[in-house]
This record gives sequence, C-alpha cells and structure tokens, in this order.
Amino acid sequence: MKLLTLLSAIVLLAYPFAVYYGLNQWGVGTVAGVIGVLFVLRIIGGNKTRLRELKYIAWISGAMGIVLTLLALFFKDTRWFTYYPVIINLLMLTLFASSLYQKETMVERFARLQDPELPDYAIGYTRTVTKVWCVFFVANGTLSLITCFMPIAIWTLYNGLLSYLLAGCLFACEFMVRIYVKKQNLKENSNDL
Repeated sequence: MKLLTLLSAIVLLAYPFAVYYGLNQWGVGTVAGVIGVLFVLRIIGGNKTRLRELKYIAWISGAMGIVLTLLALFFKDTRWFTYYPVIINLLMLTLFASSLYQKETMVERFARLQDPELPDYAIGYTRTVTKVWCVFFVANGTLSLITCFMPIAIWTLYNGLLSYLLAGCLFACEFMVRIYVKKQNLKENSNDL
C-alpha cells in the first residue's frame, strides 16, 4: 500500500504536467481516462495516512478530481481540469483554518508526529505557523484560479512549478525561523537557571 501512497503523491505533483502533455498529445477523452484512474488511486492511497484529516483530504480531493474529470469529458472542455489546484488549496485552507478552532492546530499535529511532548512555546509557535499557511493557501489558491483563465502553458508553469517553489520557500523560511525560535527559547530557559 506504500506504493499507492507514493502514486497518490505523484498524482498531485505531476497533475499539471500530465494535463498539459496529455491534452497536447491525446485530447480530453484519453486524459480523462488516465487522470480518472489516478484519482481513484489517490482515494485508495489516502487510507494509509496517519492523520484522519489527511485521509479526508485524499478522499475529497480524489472525488473532486473525478467530478472535474467527468465534467471535462461530458462538456468536452479542458478548462475543468485546471480547477483542481484551486480545489486543493481550498481544501487545505479549510483544514488548516478549521484547526485554529480546535485544541491542536494542524501544524501542531504534524509536529507531534515527531515530538509528542511539545513544549509550551512550541504550541504557540505552531498556531502562528498554521495562520501563515492559511494566508499562503488563500494567495496560492487565488493565483491558481487566475491562471485557469490564461493559456494552458501559463497554468502549467504556475501550478506545476511556481506554486511548489513558493511552498518550498515557505517551508525553508519556516524551518529557519523554527531553529531561531528554539534557540531563543533554550537561551531564555538557561538564563532562568
């Protein structure tokens, strides 16, 4: 089943390129068939994730991908394929934002997978990071939506490369800030002794 989880991740990463290449080479019918199967794999692979919310994201995103694929096939309109990244951003925003009203935020849950005993300062930090990701999903989803009305090459460039680079930059910046916050906290605690 790890293979299905890996395939599920590849589906998300390669989706814009698969749409771009497939539409240019084979047309809507073939692309719809291939992508439909990949979305079914996404749903099946989502069952293996450790966090319940990520299972829901896999199920919902896979189901929405199938719906978009069927709409593209039925209407013979390739634009339906382009809305998938928008849906992913909306789902992630919903997941992260709703966790702000729960005891543990989404980022805290991720952090607890590595360190179940988080210190108090880290809990506040994870709440702030969750808010930052919410802003990212709003901005990224908006840009993804804008590209849906542009040529497919621009849509592919943004959704297949630039959005991942932006997310990677946010990960890298957050990692550096996390190291700084951790050092500051250790320094403050050692001064208290």
